[in-house]
Amino acid sequence: MPDSMKYWSLARESFQKAISYPDEEIDLAYAALCIAQAHTPTLDPQRYLDRLEDWAQELAQQLPTERYPLKVLKALNEYIYDHLGFRGNINDYYDPCNSFFDQVLDRRLGIPITLSLLYLELAKRVGFPMQGIGMPGHFVMRPCVDDMDVYVDAFHRGELLFAQDCQERLENIYGQPVVLQSEHLSPVSNSQFLARLLNNLKAIYINRREPIQALGTIDGILLLFPHWWSERRDRGLILYELRLWEEARQDLQAYIQANPEAPDTIVIQQLLRQMAKDP
Repeated sequence: MPDSMKYWSLARESFQKAISYPDEEIDLAYAALCIAQAHTPTLDPQRYLDRLEDWAQELAQQLPTERYPLKVLKALNEYIYDHLGFRGNINDYYDPCNSFFDQVLDRRLGIPITLSLLYLELAKRVGFPMQGIGMPGHFVMRPCVDDMDVYVDAFHRGELLFAQDCQERLENIYGQPVVLQSEHLSPVSNSQFLARLLNNLKAIYINRREPIQALGTIDGILLLFPHWWSERRDRGLILYELRLWEEARQDLQAYIQANPEAPDTIVIQQLLRQMAKDP
């Protein structure tokens, strides 16, 4: 077994336990650190959880006496970006380390979702809960404050955005007009947050042609959402490329059985026939 897959096998047990609670009780920071154990098997999650607690205690001393939301956000921004020195990794956005929460905390460098995780965790610890907002192509947050339709962009130093700003940000990312749908600004669940983090890693590994690492991320997604059939298909395709016929056959057959009208059914059936000819 390649080391990268062995490491995911070791991390898998911790991750599965971390997500075994009702969604709202999942400890996002801990679960993200379990994912990072696939990269650094010796990682001690408690060390980083303790660091978050220490930072939160320090941050609490800097909060305004009157906790108006905008003042709290200002204090969070000053602490995270000015005092701690966190920033978005614009020079190497697709470095996998940007998705490993321990590496983000050590290097003080990340991408929107992992910087948002830091922001969410510190805000929660000082009694200012926020929600993750999984826009397509970008991740932001929203304070859990009634009648406050403002969004926070952790990748851009906690910049405050309104809905129109979010649409403009998406248009800049995609380079074309984008119609912002109401669901684009809906909060994500903890499970959805983790699946998005894993999906980011999956895309990076596939682009880097590192199929073994990609398999680990897909396995993590399927632990969260066993019936995401497109992930079963993708896992089957990677296994096919690795010539692991039996495992590939199981996933691809499960996919077409669940999605008999899928547009790629014919292609999948051809692969299954090919494996039957060349076992």
